[in-house]
Amino acid sequence: MSDMKQQLKELLITELNLEDITLDEWEDDTPFFGEGLGLDSLDAVEIVVLVEKHYNVAIANAEEGKHALLNIITLTDFIKEKQTNA
Repeated sequence: MSDMKQQLKELLITELNLEDITLDEWEDDTPFFGEGLGLDSLDAVEIVVLVEKHYNVAIANAEEGKHALLNIITLTDFIKEKQTNA
């Protein structure tokens, strides 16, 4: 697991109070919403704020969020791409 993926997972587990999952159980392709982690729209807002606060990367609109917030892989890729293009 990449360092950023692990850091993001740890951050999300802590900040979103995900008590039902551990780092070892969390597969990288587990969806954030629906049958995956079961997050909701308020969690999505929290993730957007956390990404901006910890990685200095903004998710500018719903379209970006729709693609970035699928799972930990897409979120990590989004952050890396934004940081590279900054």
